[in-house]
Amino acid sequence: MNDLKVTFTGSKLIQLKDETHQVDFPVLIHYPTRQPSSPTNFGPYVLDVSVDADLMEGEFPLIIISHGNSGSYFLYRTISTYLAKQGYIIAMIEHYGNNRNNNALEKTIENLRYRPFHVSLTIDALLEDSFAEHIDSEKIAVIGHSFGGYTALALAGGIPYTQAGERVDTVKDARLKALVLMAPAAPYFMHPHSLEQVNIPILLLIAEKDAILPKMWTEDIIRQGVADATKLSSVTIKNAGHFSFISPFPASMTQPGFLPATDLPEFNRAAFHEELPVLIYDFLKINLGG
Repeated sequence: MNDLKVTFTGSKLIQLKDETHQVDFPVLIHYPTRQPSSPTNFGPYVLDVSVDADLMEGEFPLIIISHGNSGSYFLYRTISTYLAKQGYIIAMIEHYGNNRNNNALEKTIENLRYRPFHVSLTIDALLEDSFAEHIDSEKIAVIGHSFGGYTALALAGGIPYTQAGERVDTVKDARLKALVLMAPAAPYFMHPHSLEQVNIPILLLIAEKDAILPKMWTEDIIRQGVADATKLSSVTIKNAGHFSFISPFPASMTQPGFLPATDLPEFNRAAFHEELPVLIYDFLKINLGG
């Protein structure tokens, strides 16, 4: 691995086509580069990146980040930019029909199918394009928050079921070597044997004050369902809420009543996001190298 002491974050936006369903979706990629970064505006967000910079020489693990319901790839920028500087290639999908601009597939079985399929499609694409020579194909992981956690579990071999009890047809991606789940939507895997094929290391991050997906709907389901519970590491974040895993919003977006930007008074999201990327990095370094 290269000396990473003078590494910056490169940023590239690509568009992928799902030929099977005739839909397309964007993927924002952060990666290690030697080209100096600078604060860059992406709408209301400012990221310290080097746009379209050359990727640093070397071969690096690939991490996919899957956002929550009606989310965006910008919501995990504290994680993605940090990991890129540490020598990881981070690909963040904006899930078709379930994002900030188009949420038409919310609560549909199509969304449950498309999400994991599009992650696999993204991995395929990156292993075939200009990033291919820089990706260690034996070191691939997924980070998923909320509905992104559903996506990660389905991709790792989980068999999801709808609330009506209908099995959702998804395909396991055996290339995955680890998962990071942040307040995951695990109730889709409550059916007996749903998680028996999931047998890779998992870092599960639970928000102590999560009113949407509390511990009984996350850790209890996953620990009882996976093939080997010794591969599950669980960390409870004190005073955190469901949306605390999202990077701090710009001041212009933190108006009262906007739940994704709201935390309990005793929780400091900005301080937590100094710690969260390191926590994730430590897990990935052990289980993927880096």
